[in-house]
Amino acid sequence: MPAGPDTEEHTVDKSNSGPKGGRSPSELIDGSITELGDWRGQTLSRLRGVVHEADPEIVEDWKWRGVPTFEHEGIVCTGETYKASVKLTFAKGASLPDPAGLFNSSLQGNTRRAIDFHEDDEIDEDALKDLVRAAVTLNTSKKIKR
Repeated sequence: MPAGPDTEEHTVDKSNSGPKGGRSPSELIDGSITELGDWRGQTLSRLRGVVHEADPEIVEDWKWRGVPTFEHEGIVCTGETYKASVKLTFAKGASLPDPAGLFNSSLQGNTRRAIDFHEDDEIDEDALKDLVRAAVTLNTSKKIKR
């Protein structure tokens, strides 16, 4: 079960909670997980926890009319739920090393990469944390001026 907003486990950017009935992005994500009420909510909650374990400075946001977004100096990944899967999409996934071969979706593009999780799938938490950390490193690295 995810920690609520404003706990040590979740960094919340309340400045972006504007037209959402005054609820923070973390509260909206909590609500979405509760509303799902099945394996997809449990999976999204677990993935959310892994993302925060990998980088405690992750900021949660709620974009595009209901997509949980995890950011650190830019989007790290998003967590989307579908009827048969929970998709974790890495904004710059094509630039990330994936030695464990977690990426199994959105493989054709030049930028994003995703991982589709289905009911009863095992989650390689260590490899997922490595991906999150690599994405944060990519977001926070200084651009070389030429």
